[in-house]
Amino acid sequence: MEKGKNTLDMVKAAASAAMSRRAQDGVILDLRELDGFTDFFAIFSGVSDIQVEGISQAVLEELETNWAQKPWHQEGTRRADWILLDYVDFVVHIFLSERRAYYNLERLWGEAERIELPELTVPPHLETLEAEEVDTDGALVFGDQEDSTSEL
Repeated sequence: MEKGKNTLDMVKAAASAAMSRRAQDGVILDLRELDGFTDFFAIFSGVSDIQVEGISQAVLEELETNWAQKPWHQEGTRRADWILLDYVDFVVHIFLSERRAYYNLERLWGEAERIELPELTVPPHLETLEAEEVDTDGALVFGDQEDSTSEL
């Protein structure tokens, strides 16, 4: 398989993993035409350090389990305001929203082509759920749930 295609497939798998943890404002930048030090950046935001760590763990697990890939270098796990996962041919950046706005990598690499993020698909084991088991916002509901907002 062609190296660029395989790398792009891995980046898209990483993006799907990140989005499965509700990563925000995901973007993949194609840096191949810009003679950068890597082929792709995948950039995501989280609203808390816990979410940023969770997104990072999802990406690490996806790429290790399904692609047999471990990052060559990893930074930021202590503070979790910007976690960088360097896979050599691509780099995954996961930011707290305000940190991402400060560094604004999309502006710095503004000439890079943006790649559509993959659509998330519902895992097969969840497709069989009855319609009433899924809340109107798409969140799964387990057990009997009453509307607790009226009690506030």
